[in-house]
Amino acid sequence: MTFALVDCESFYASCERIFRPDLRHKPIVVLSNNDGCIIARSTEAKAMGIPMGVPWFKVKDTYLKAGGVVFSSNYVFYGDISSRVMTILKGLVPELECYSIDEAFLGFSQLPTHCNLYDFGCHIRCTIGQWVGVPVRIGIAPTKTLTKVALYQIKKQHIASNVLQLKSDALEAALVNTPVGEVWGIGRRMKYHLNHMGIESAHDLAISNEKVMRNRFGVLLERTIRELNGQSCVGLDRSLREKKQIIVSRSLRRGMSNIEDIKVPLSNFVARASEKLRLERQQCKRITVFIRTNPFSKGAQGSFDMSESLSVSTNDTRQFIRIADSLLKKIFRPGYRYTKVGVMMDALCKESLRQGDLFEGTDNMQHELMCSLDAMNKQGANIFFGSQQGTFHYPRSQMQVSPRYTTSWHELPVVS
Repeated sequence: MTFALVDCESFYASCERIFRPDLRHKPIVVLSNNDGCIIARSTEAKAMGIPMGVPWFKVKDTYLKAGGVVFSSNYVFYGDISSRVMTILKGLVPELECYSIDEAFLGFSQLPTHCNLYDFGCHIRCTIGQWVGVPVRIGIAPTKTLTKVALYQIKKQHIASNVLQLKSDALEAALVNTPVGEVWGIGRRMKYHLNHMGIESAHDLAISNEKVMRNRFGVLLERTIRELNGQSCVGLDRSLREKKQIIVSRSLRRGMSNIEDIKVPLSNFVARASEKLRLERQQCKRITVFIRTNPFSKGAQGSFDMSESLSVSTNDTRQFIRIADSLLKKIFRPGYRYTKVGVMMDALCKESLRQGDLFEGTDNMQHELMCSLDAMNKQGANIFFGSQQGTFHYPRSQMQVSPRYTTSWHELPVVS
Protein backbone atom coordinates (compact mmCIF):
# COMPACT_ATOMS: atom_id res chain seq x y z
CA MET A 1 0.00 0.00 0.00
CA THR A 2 1.23 3.48 -0.85
CA PHE A 3 -0.22 6.69 0.53
CA ALA A 4 -0.08 10.34 -0.45
CA LEU A 5 -0.76 13.43 1.63
CA VAL A 6 -2.03 16.48 -0.25
CA ASP A 7 -1.49 19.70 1.70
CA CYS A 8 -2.75 23.08 0.48
CA GLU A 9 -0.02 25.69 0.94
CA SER A 10 -0.95 28.49 3.35
CA PHE A 11 -4.54 27.65 2.55
CA TYR A 12 -6.44 30.74 3.74
CA ALA A 13 -3.88 33.08 2.17
CA SER A 14 -3.90 31.04 -1.06
CA CYS A 15 -7.70 31.34 -1.22
CA GLU A 16 -7.43 35.12 -1.01
CA ARG A 17 -4.95 35.10 -3.90
CA ILE A 18 -7.21 33.17 -6.30
CA PHE A 19 -9.07 36.30 -7.41
CA ARG A 20 -6.27 38.68 -6.42
CA PRO A 21 -3.17 37.71 -8.46
CA ASP A 22 -1.62 41.05 -7.54
CA LEU A 23 -1.05 39.60 -4.05
CA ARG A 24 0.92 36.60 -5.27
CA HIS A 25 4.24 37.53 -3.64
CA LYS A 26 3.01 39.83 -0.90
CA PRO A 27 2.80 38.86 2.80
CA ILE A 28 -0.77 38.00 3.83
CA VAL A 29 -2.33 37.36 7.23
CA VAL A 30 -5.89 36.28 7.99
CA LEU A 31 -7.58 37.34 11.22
CA SER A 32 -9.99 35.54 13.52
CA ASN A 33 -13.58 36.58 14.19
CA ASN A 34 -13.84 40.29 14.95
CA ASP A 35 -10.27 40.70 13.69
CA GLY A 36 -8.92 39.64 17.07
CA CYS A 37 -5.76 37.66 16.33
CA ILE A 38 -3.81 36.13 13.45
CA ILE A 39 -4.94 32.61 12.51
CA ALA A 40 -3.20 32.16 9.14
CA ARG A 41 -0.04 33.47 7.46
CA SER A 42 1.45 33.26 4.01
CA THR A 43 5.06 32.17 3.56
CA GLU A 44 6.08 35.80 3.16
CA ALA A 45 4.38 36.77 6.43
CA LYS A 46 6.12 33.91 8.23
CA ALA A 47 9.44 35.17 6.86
CA MET A 48 8.69 38.55 8.45
CA GLY A 49 8.55 36.82 11.84
CA ILE A 50 4.80 37.24 12.35
CA PRO A 51 3.81 34.65 15.01
CA MET A 52 0.68 32.52 14.82
CA GLY A 53 -2.10 33.50 17.23
CA VAL A 54 -0.67 36.89 18.13
CA PRO A 55 -3.27 39.63 18.82
CA TRP A 56 -3.60 41.78 15.72
CA PHE A 57 -3.18 45.09 17.54
CA LYS A 58 0.31 44.07 18.69
CA VAL A 59 1.77 43.72 15.17
CA LYS A 60 -0.64 45.82 13.12
CA ASP A 61 1.45 48.98 12.69
CA THR A 62 4.81 47.35 11.91
CA TYR A 63 3.23 44.75 9.61
CA LEU A 64 1.26 47.25 7.53
CA LYS A 65 4.25 49.61 7.30
CA ALA A 66 6.28 46.73 5.87
CA GLY A 67 3.74 46.31 3.06
CA GLY A 68 1.75 43.41 4.48
CA VAL A 69 -1.85 42.72 3.48
CA VAL A 70 -4.54 41.71 5.97
CA PHE A 71 -7.90 39.96 5.51
CA SER A 72 -10.73 39.19 7.88
CA SER A 73 -11.70 35.51 7.96
CA ASN A 74 -14.08 34.45 5.19
CA TYR A 75 -14.97 30.90 6.21
CA VAL A 76 -17.79 30.48 3.67
CA PHE A 77 -15.34 31.17 0.85
CA TYR A 78 -12.57 28.98 2.33
CA GLY A 79 -14.99 26.11 2.91
CA ASP A 80 -16.21 26.22 -0.67
CA ILE A 81 -12.67 26.20 -2.08
CA SER A 82 -11.79 23.27 0.18
CA SER A 83 -14.84 21.38 -1.10
CA ARG A 84 -13.72 21.95 -4.69
CA VAL A 85 -10.23 20.65 -3.97
CA MET A 86 -11.60 17.52 -2.26
CA THR A 87 -14.01 16.89 -5.14
CA ILE A 88 -11.13 16.97 -7.63
CA LEU A 89 -9.09 14.57 -5.49
CA LYS A 90 -11.99 12.16 -5.17
CA GLY A 91 -12.42 12.20 -8.95
CA LEU A 92 -8.75 11.32 -9.44
CA VAL A 93 -8.32 8.83 -6.59
CA PRO A 94 -11.33 6.98 -5.12
CA GLU A 95 -9.51 6.24 -1.85
CA LEU A 96 -9.71 9.56 -0.02
CA GLU A 97 -9.64 10.68 3.61
CA CYS A 98 -10.42 14.36 4.22
CA TYR A 99 -8.10 14.96 7.15
CA SER A 100 -8.77 18.69 7.57
CA ILE A 101 -9.96 21.68 5.57
CA ASP A 102 -6.61 21.85 3.76
CA GLU A 103 -5.26 18.28 3.95
CA ALA A 104 -6.28 14.93 2.52
CA PHE A 105 -4.76 11.45 2.54
CA LEU A 106 -4.95 9.38 -0.64
CA GLY A 107 -4.59 5.63 -1.13
CA PHE A 108 -3.02 4.35 -4.35
CA SER A 109 -3.94 0.66 -4.08
CA GLN A 110 -6.40 0.87 -6.98
CA LEU A 111 -3.95 2.48 -9.40
CA PRO A 112 -2.35 0.32 -12.12
CA THR A 113 0.90 -1.30 -10.98
CA HIS A 114 2.85 0.35 -13.82
CA CYS A 115 1.70 3.86 -12.78
CA ASN A 116 4.55 6.25 -11.96
CA LEU A 117 3.42 7.69 -8.62
CA TYR A 118 5.68 10.74 -8.76
CA ASP A 119 4.32 11.72 -12.18
CA PHE A 120 0.78 11.08 -10.97
CA GLY A 121 1.43 13.34 -7.96
CA CYS A 122 2.61 16.08 -10.32
CA HIS A 123 -0.57 15.59 -12.37
CA ILE A 124 -2.72 15.98 -9.25
CA ARG A 125 -0.90 19.17 -8.30
CA CYS A 126 -1.22 20.68 -11.78
CA THR A 127 -4.91 19.77 -12.00
CA ILE A 128 -5.76 21.46 -8.69
CA GLY A 129 -3.67 24.49 -9.60
CA GLN A 130 -5.37 24.84 -13.00
CA TRP A 131 -8.94 24.10 -11.95
CA VAL A 132 -9.01 25.84 -8.56
CA GLY A 133 -5.89 27.99 -8.30
CA VAL A 134 -4.62 26.70 -4.96
CA PRO A 135 -1.00 25.46 -4.79
CA VAL A 136 -0.50 22.13 -3.02
CA ARG A 137 2.37 19.99 -1.75
CA ILE A 138 2.20 16.23 -2.11
CA GLY A 139 4.18 13.69 -0.10
CA ILE A 140 4.12 10.05 -1.25
CA ALA A 141 5.31 7.22 0.99
CA PRO A 142 4.53 3.66 2.20
CA THR A 143 2.78 4.91 5.38
CA LYS A 144 0.72 7.92 6.45
CA THR A 145 3.37 8.96 9.00
CA LEU A 146 6.06 8.92 6.31
CA THR A 147 3.94 11.13 4.03
CA LYS A 148 4.20 13.78 6.75
CA VAL A 149 7.97 13.33 6.73
CA ALA A 150 7.93 13.77 2.95
CA LEU A 151 6.00 17.03 3.27
CA TYR A 152 8.51 18.32 5.82
CA GLN A 153 11.34 17.55 3.41
CA ILE A 154 9.55 19.42 0.61
CA LYS A 155 9.38 22.53 2.81
CA LYS A 156 12.91 22.20 4.19
CA GLN A 157 14.65 21.44 0.91
CA HIS A 158 12.46 23.84 -1.12
CA ILE A 159 11.77 21.14 -3.73
CA ALA A 160 10.65 23.00 -6.85
CA SER A 161 8.04 20.48 -7.98
CA ASN A 162 6.46 20.41 -4.49
CA VAL A 163 6.06 16.64 -4.95
CA LEU A 164 8.27 14.07 -3.22
CA GLN A 165 8.08 10.30 -3.23
CA LEU A 166 10.00 8.74 -0.36
CA LYS A 167 11.57 5.54 -1.63
CA SER A 168 13.68 3.09 0.38
CA ASP A 169 17.02 4.47 -0.85
CA ALA A 170 16.19 8.02 0.37
CA LEU A 171 14.19 7.12 3.46
CA GLU A 172 17.05 7.03 5.98
CA ALA A 173 18.39 10.44 4.93
CA ALA A 174 14.92 11.95 5.20
CA LEU A 175 14.45 10.57 8.71
CA VAL A 176 17.85 11.85 9.83
CA ASN A 177 16.97 15.34 8.57
CA THR A 178 13.55 15.40 10.27
CA PRO A 179 13.42 16.57 13.91
CA VAL A 180 11.43 14.21 16.11
CA GLY A 181 9.02 17.05 16.94
CA GLU A 182 7.96 17.14 13.27
CA VAL A 183 6.83 13.51 13.31
CA TRP A 184 3.06 13.04 13.04
CA GLY A 185 1.60 12.49 16.50
CA ILE A 186 4.59 13.76 18.48
CA GLY A 187 3.41 16.69 20.59
CA ARG A 188 5.37 19.19 22.62
CA ARG A 189 5.39 17.16 25.83
CA MET A 190 6.32 13.94 24.04
CA LYS A 191 9.11 15.76 22.21
CA TYR A 192 10.51 16.96 25.54
CA HIS A 193 10.61 13.42 26.96
CA LEU A 194 12.13 11.97 23.80
CA ASN A 195 14.80 14.66 23.63
CA HIS A 196 15.64 13.94 27.27
CA MET A 197 16.28 10.31 26.22
CA GLY A 198 18.62 11.45 23.45
CA ILE A 199 16.09 11.00 20.63
CA GLU A 200 16.47 14.10 18.48
CA SER A 201 15.46 12.99 15.00
CA ALA A 202 12.86 10.79 13.34
CA HIS A 203 15.67 8.34 12.57
CA ASP A 204 16.57 8.10 16.28
CA LEU A 205 12.95 7.25 17.02
CA ALA A 206 12.74 4.74 14.16
CA ILE A 207 15.71 2.70 15.47
CA SER A 208 14.62 2.82 19.13
CA ASN A 209 13.43 -0.30 20.95
CA GLU A 210 9.72 -0.73 20.26
CA LYS A 211 8.95 -2.70 23.42
CA VAL A 212 10.74 -0.24 25.68
CA MET A 213 8.99 2.73 24.09
CA ARG A 214 5.62 0.99 24.30
CA ASN A 215 6.05 0.21 27.99
CA ARG A 216 6.99 3.82 28.71
CA PHE A 217 4.74 5.80 26.36
CA GLY A 218 2.02 3.44 25.16
CA VAL A 219 0.92 1.65 22.02
CA LEU A 220 0.46 4.82 19.94
CA LEU A 221 4.18 5.58 19.99
CA GLU A 222 4.98 1.97 19.11
CA ARG A 223 2.66 2.34 16.13
CA THR A 224 4.48 5.52 15.09
CA ILE A 225 7.84 3.74 15.25
CA ARG A 226 6.57 0.96 13.03
CA GLU A 227 5.17 3.45 10.55
CA LEU A 228 8.55 5.22 10.40
CA ASN A 229 10.05 1.86 9.47
CA GLY A 230 7.63 1.44 6.57
CA GLN A 231 5.04 -0.80 8.24
CA SER A 232 1.57 0.60 7.64
CA CYS A 233 -0.43 0.60 10.89
CA VAL A 234 -2.91 3.40 10.12
CA GLY A 235 -5.25 2.98 7.17
CA LEU A 236 -7.49 5.50 5.50
CA ASP A 237 -10.46 6.62 7.55
CA ARG A 238 -13.26 7.38 5.11
CA SER A 239 -16.05 7.46 7.67
CA LEU A 240 -17.67 10.74 8.65
CA ARG A 241 -16.59 11.63 12.16
CA GLU A 242 -19.44 12.64 14.41
CA LYS A 243 -18.94 15.81 16.38
CA LYS A 244 -18.43 15.36 20.11
CA GLN A 245 -19.45 18.92 20.88
CA ILE A 246 -20.59 22.09 19.16
CA ILE A 247 -19.30 25.51 20.21
CA VAL A 248 -20.45 28.87 18.88
CA SER A 249 -18.79 31.94 20.38
CA ARG A 250 -17.60 35.36 19.30
CA SER A 251 -15.56 38.22 20.63
CA LEU A 252 -17.85 41.23 20.89
CA ARG A 253 -16.61 44.32 19.12
CA ARG A 254 -17.27 46.38 22.21
CA GLY A 255 -17.51 45.44 25.84
CA MET A 256 -21.01 44.89 27.23
CA SER A 257 -21.94 45.43 30.85
CA ASN A 258 -25.73 45.16 30.47
CA ILE A 259 -27.22 41.67 30.66
CA GLU A 260 -30.03 42.59 28.26
CA ASP A 261 -27.45 43.47 25.59
CA ILE A 262 -25.66 40.16 26.06
CA LYS A 263 -28.88 38.17 25.63
CA VAL A 264 -29.08 39.16 21.96
CA PRO A 265 -25.78 37.67 20.73
CA LEU A 266 -26.22 34.70 23.08
CA SER A 267 -29.62 33.88 21.54
CA ASN A 268 -28.07 34.17 18.07
CA PHE A 269 -25.29 31.75 18.99
CA VAL A 270 -27.74 29.29 20.54
CA ALA A 271 -29.83 29.39 17.36
CA ARG A 272 -26.73 28.81 15.22
CA ALA A 273 -25.54 25.92 17.40
CA SER A 274 -28.99 24.35 17.20
CA GLU A 275 -28.92 24.59 13.40
CA LYS A 276 -25.56 22.81 13.33
CA LEU A 277 -26.93 20.16 15.68
CA ARG A 278 -29.86 19.42 13.39
CA LEU A 279 -27.64 19.49 10.31
CA GLU A 280 -25.54 16.74 11.92
CA ARG A 281 -28.77 14.87 12.75
CA GLN A 282 -27.83 14.89 16.42
CA GLN A 283 -29.38 15.94 19.70
CA CYS A 284 -27.87 17.43 22.83
CA LYS A 285 -28.28 16.61 26.50
CA ARG A 286 -26.10 19.30 28.07
CA ILE A 287 -25.66 23.00 27.32
CA THR A 288 -23.02 25.38 28.70
CA VAL A 289 -23.04 29.19 28.58
CA PHE A 290 -19.89 31.24 29.16
CA ILE A 291 -18.99 34.94 29.28
CA ARG A 292 -15.54 36.49 29.58
CA THR A 293 -13.89 39.87 29.89
CA ASN A 294 -10.99 41.15 27.80
CA PRO A 295 -7.75 39.67 29.22
CA PHE A 296 -5.79 42.60 27.79
CA SER A 297 -7.87 45.31 29.45
CA LYS A 298 -6.90 47.06 32.67
CA GLY A 299 -10.36 46.78 34.22
CA ALA A 300 -11.87 44.02 36.31
CA GLN A 301 -11.21 40.55 34.90
CA GLY A 302 -13.60 37.63 35.03
CA SER A 303 -14.56 34.40 33.29
CA PHE A 304 -17.85 32.71 34.20
CA ASP A 305 -19.64 29.64 32.91
CA MET A 306 -22.39 27.24 33.94
CA SER A 307 -23.90 24.07 32.50
CA GLU A 308 -27.29 22.41 32.68
CA SER A 309 -28.10 18.81 31.81
CA LEU A 310 -31.42 17.92 30.24
CA SER A 311 -33.45 14.91 31.29
CA VAL A 312 -34.08 14.08 27.62
CA SER A 313 -31.86 15.06 24.68
CA THR A 314 -33.28 17.50 22.12
CA ASN A 315 -32.36 19.84 19.28
CA ASP A 316 -35.21 22.28 19.83
CA THR A 317 -33.91 25.86 19.59
CA ARG A 318 -36.75 27.18 21.76
CA GLN A 319 -35.79 24.99 24.69
CA PHE A 320 -32.10 25.84 24.36
CA ILE A 321 -32.79 29.59 24.32
CA ARG A 322 -34.83 29.32 27.53
CA ILE A 323 -32.07 27.37 29.26
CA ALA A 324 -29.33 29.71 28.01
CA ASP A 325 -31.25 32.74 29.28
CA SER A 326 -31.58 31.12 32.71
CA LEU A 327 -27.86 30.23 32.83
CA LEU A 328 -26.83 33.73 31.79
CA LYS A 329 -28.80 35.23 34.68
CA LYS A 330 -26.98 32.92 37.10
CA ILE A 331 -23.43 33.65 35.90
CA PHE A 332 -23.76 37.36 35.09
CA ARG A 333 -21.84 39.63 37.47
CA PRO A 334 -22.41 43.42 37.48
CA GLY A 335 -19.37 45.65 37.20
CA TYR A 336 -17.64 43.78 34.38
CA ARG A 337 -17.40 44.60 30.68
CA TYR A 338 -17.80 41.31 28.84
CA THR A 339 -16.09 40.98 25.47
CA LYS A 340 -16.77 37.32 24.69
CA VAL A 341 -19.91 35.22 24.93
CA GLY A 342 -20.59 31.71 23.75
CA VAL A 343 -22.49 28.48 24.07
CA MET A 344 -21.32 24.87 24.04
CA MET A 345 -23.49 21.82 23.42
CA ASP A 346 -22.15 18.40 24.33
CA ALA A 347 -23.33 14.95 25.45
CA LEU A 348 -24.49 14.54 21.86
CA CYS A 349 -26.29 11.53 20.41
CA LYS A 350 -27.80 10.57 17.08
CA GLU A 351 -31.44 11.45 16.52
CA SER A 352 -32.15 7.80 15.73
CA LEU A 353 -30.64 6.68 19.07
CA ARG A 354 -32.44 9.22 21.23
CA GLN A 355 -33.72 7.77 24.49
CA GLY A 356 -37.06 9.28 25.44
CA ASP A 357 -38.82 9.75 28.74
CA LEU A 358 -41.37 7.21 29.95
CA PHE A 359 -43.78 10.02 30.82
CA GLU A 360 -42.87 12.29 27.93
CA GLY A 361 -45.01 10.79 25.22
CA THR A 362 -44.25 11.09 21.52
CA ASP A 363 -44.17 14.57 20.02
CA ASN A 364 -42.87 14.89 16.47
CA MET A 365 -44.30 18.38 16.03
CA GLN A 366 -41.30 20.17 17.54
CA HIS A 367 -38.89 18.28 15.31
CA GLU A 368 -40.94 19.01 12.20
CA LEU A 369 -41.21 22.65 13.22
CA MET A 370 -37.44 23.04 13.62
CA CYS A 371 -36.72 21.27 10.32
CA SER A 372 -39.23 23.50 8.52
CA LEU A 373 -37.61 26.56 10.09
CA ASP A 374 -34.17 25.47 8.85
CA ALA A 375 -35.49 24.77 5.36
CA MET A 376 -37.13 28.20 5.04
CA ASN A 377 -34.09 30.04 6.40
CA LYS A 378 -31.88 28.18 3.95
CA GLN A 379 -33.98 29.72 1.19
CA GLY A 380 -33.46 33.18 2.67
CA ALA A 381 -36.67 33.54 4.69
CA ASN A 382 -34.77 34.95 7.71
CA ILE A 383 -37.19 33.68 10.37
CA PHE A 384 -35.92 34.27 13.88
CA PHE A 385 -36.94 34.13 17.52
CA GLY A 386 -37.92 37.21 19.45
CA SER A 387 -34.84 37.15 21.70
CA GLN A 388 -32.65 37.43 18.59
CA GLN A 389 -34.16 40.84 17.87
CA GLY A 390 -34.27 40.25 14.15
CA THR A 391 -30.70 39.26 13.46
CA PHE A 392 -29.38 35.76 13.03
CA HIS A 393 -25.75 36.53 13.68
CA TYR A 394 -24.49 39.25 15.90
CA PRO A 395 -22.73 41.82 13.71
CA ARG A 396 -19.01 41.22 13.72
CA SER A 397 -16.26 43.74 13.24
CA GLN A 398 -14.66 42.37 10.07
CA MET A 399 -13.24 45.37 8.31
CA GLN A 400 -11.12 43.57 5.68
CA VAL A 401 -13.35 40.67 4.65
CA SER A 402 -13.07 39.67 0.99
CA PRO A 403 -16.10 38.96 -1.23
CA ARG A 404 -17.66 35.49 -1.22
CA TYR A 405 -16.62 35.08 -4.82
CA THR A 406 -17.93 31.54 -5.33
CA THR A 407 -21.02 31.34 -3.13
CA SER A 408 -22.90 34.63 -3.51
CA TRP A 409 -24.54 35.90 -6.71
CA HIS A 410 -24.11 39.46 -5.48
CA GLU A 411 -20.36 39.08 -4.90
CA LEU A 412 -19.28 37.37 -8.12
CA PRO A 413 -16.03 38.75 -9.56
CA VAL A 414 -16.60 41.24 -12.34
CA VAL A 415 -14.38 41.29 -15.44
CA SER A 416 -14.29 44.58 -17.30
